[in-house]
Amino acid sequence: MSWKLHERDLGMGSNITRRDFLNGVGITVGSSLLRSNPFLLSVFGVPDSVFAPEKDPNYYPPSKTGLRGSHPGSFEVAHSLRDGKQWPEAQGENETFDLVVVGGGMSGLSAAYFFRKSFGSKARILILDNHDDFGGHAKRNEFRAGDRLLIGYGGTQSIEGPAHYSPEAIGLLKDIGIDVQRFYKYFDQNMYKSMNLSRATFFDKETFGADRLVPGAGLHSSPEAILQIPIDEAARKDLARLENDAIEYLASLSAEEKRVKLIKTSYKDFLLQSAKVHLDVIKVFQTAPHGLYGVGIDAVSADNCRGMGYAGFKGMPAPPRERGEREPYIFHFPDGNASIARLLVRALVPGSAPGSTMEDIVTAKMNYAKLDDPASPVRIRLNSTAIRARHVGDLATANEVEVTYVRGGKAYKVRAAQCVLACYNMVIPYLCPEMSDKQKEALAYAVKIPLVYTNVQIRNWKPFQKLGLNNIYCPGGYFSSFSLDFPVSIGDYKFPSSPAESCLLHLVRTPCRPGLDCKDQYRAGRADLLATTFETFERNIRDQLARMLATNDFDPARDIQAITVNRWPHGYAYEYNPLFEPLDRPDSERPCVIGRNSFGRIKIANSDADGHAYTNIAIDQAYRAVSEISAKGNL
Repeated sequence: MSWKLHERDLGMGSNITRRDFLNGVGITVGSSLLRSNPFLLSVFGVPDSVFAPEKDPNYYPPSKTGLRGSHPGSFEVAHSLRDGKQWPEAQGENETFDLVVVGGGMSGLSAAYFFRKSFGSKARILILDNHDDFGGHAKRNEFRAGDRLLIGYGGTQSIEGPAHYSPEAIGLLKDIGIDVQRFYKYFDQNMYKSMNLSRATFFDKETFGADRLVPGAGLHSSPEAILQIPIDEAARKDLARLENDAIEYLASLSAEEKRVKLIKTSYKDFLLQSAKVHLDVIKVFQTAPHGLYGVGIDAVSADNCRGMGYAGFKGMPAPPRERGEREPYIFHFPDGNASIARLLVRALVPGSAPGSTMEDIVTAKMNYAKLDDPASPVRIRLNSTAIRARHVGDLATANEVEVTYVRGGKAYKVRAAQCVLACYNMVIPYLCPEMSDKQKEALAYAVKIPLVYTNVQIRNWKPFQKLGLNNIYCPGGYFSSFSLDFPVSIGDYKFPSSPAESCLLHLVRTPCRPGLDCKDQYRAGRADLLATTFETFERNIRDQLARMLATNDFDPARDIQAITVNRWPHGYAYEYNPLFEPLDRPDSERPCVIGRNSFGRIKIANSDADGHAYTNIAIDQAYRAVSEISAKGNL
């Protein structure tokens, strides 16, 4: 079969990506109209900058397909700042605020919310964000199947473990109308089970010598599944031993020696050196932790894998959980935590979205033209990348912070009594070069975890039903997992519960480089993502689906209707990895704690500031930053 014929069979060259192109055209046309029409400028209240794509009635980022996440246009200014670019003198807009927030993700929006609670509803706040949508990693993807709306999550998935949220974090959710207990009704925990759908593993020929889809195989494999896995017979026996035998592989060590050994040994090395398995076993498990850690078992500790229930620890089970019974993973809006961001924006900016409940926000259409409304005390200015945050005058006595940002290719300045930097930690040293070397070094210490969340709209999900599957693990694949979307119906949004209906598949890719330490793997993965074209993602999606579902009636050229690739070169916050970090380091010596120190009237709030990639952490850090402002007692 020729390559061209293969491309045609896969459906490459179809028109599924046109919607992103057309949206871009709409933005360009809208901007042109505003430039040429002073009346529109006056009506919309656009600042001196004439770049105002959000005012165009066709502007609606959630409906864009193609390459999203850190999309083209969102990162180039920051990269040029990193590379030493000097921008022409910023144009003053004579805009002053009580607070300027850099970053419109969960921390930035939460900081604005807490600030209003502390200083009153009349507090004037400006939120700047470099993306064309708010929410940061809480990204919403919308699709259409005829008249039906399909909603997917392109980033932050769920409210994980809300019973363990701080009073401030759960209090914010309640304030904006979220009752987590309602998800027990909205999330159908039995749907896939009632249809006899379960998990399988796809073993690819490039890694395992043959393409084979094996139900019941994966992180834990049934005896029947082990017999079908295309690996050496000795490896099959080792897999069975890991699954079934309660062997204490570190019996000669004391309890403390065992603790240290498991923390400082990768799961790969534990399997090879302690459990002494065949090398083929490593291939089966290599990418299992990708979705959580962004690296494989060569860079995740045996202790962490034991805690997650990986095979090989029946003889030394993990200590009991300290925080009680684990809550089910059901606290999920159809767009993930993008609905939290939307609820926050609705609370902050009057008229930005209709409705008043957690149910109606799911299908509400945001009015982006309202976000930067001069009449609103809180304004959100998208497509605006901060390049400088400095005190006006001496650090100790300054009463204002001046923030310079680039929008539409031009630099502008605004001033505020206070500033919260809710952007990535590694950007802050470039925004605030006057900071101490110690603080800048601490801020630059972390390397965020690159990842790709992709949503694929398919014509129907009958092939998955016929195969009895709702999730496929791919240890050697370009994407490490494929899953049917979470079965959530809330308000007017109904999950496509019939296999005959169009639905979304969720794909995960983490482009790490096994063999390096975790930070170097993340750096390599980031470079990989920035260099990867949408065409490459699309080809791999089509090829992988065609091969996995080859025994059924799935045609990638016919059945794939839309693709949205949410690319995050700077994804999850860096969580300190015990394999490469000091053991039992005091909290005060963690770089994230040193880095988040107040810098005069500039505070820092993001998940990086606590070294944990969770929504509640982003909210807690926003609360801490605003509390530092409140402690001073003045604006």
